Amino acid sequence: MSDTPTNPFEAMMRQTQEMTETWVKALNPALASFTPSTMDKMWPTVPPEMLEAFLGKQFNPEGLEAKTRLLLTLLGLTIQGAVAEAQIRLTVRHAVAAGATKQEIAETIGLAALFGGVPAMNKAMELATEALAEGKS
Repeated sequence: MSDTPTNPFEAMMRQTQEMTETWVKALNPALASFTPSTMDKMWPTVPPEMLEAFLGKQFNPEGLEAKTRLLLTLLGLTIQGAVAEAQIRLTVRHAVAAGATKQEIAETIGLAALFGGVPAMNKAMELATEALAEGKS
């Protein structure tokens, strides 16, 4: 018998991770190198018409248009501390597709500094700049 106690939670997490890796490799070998930080590159930018249909006034004619909803989403993601890097880049891409300008994106992120702090704003600005640069190429 070992004197070292085992952590059942740690063992369960290790088993789950091993099973997931095996399953993912069997499903699609390309996903073996997937990291959450690159998730946004796997997700296409949705066309403006679809954004407006699903995020805009389609179901609520008196509501917000897709661009405003996406800018509000960007505000919230920034306030959370800009830890959702892939989601911020993806939201910036979709906001641009919905008609947002670079100025509107910068102002939205700047406003978030009042609630989330300057470090969160700086990180979100960096991520938005990356997303905007990728859109030009």
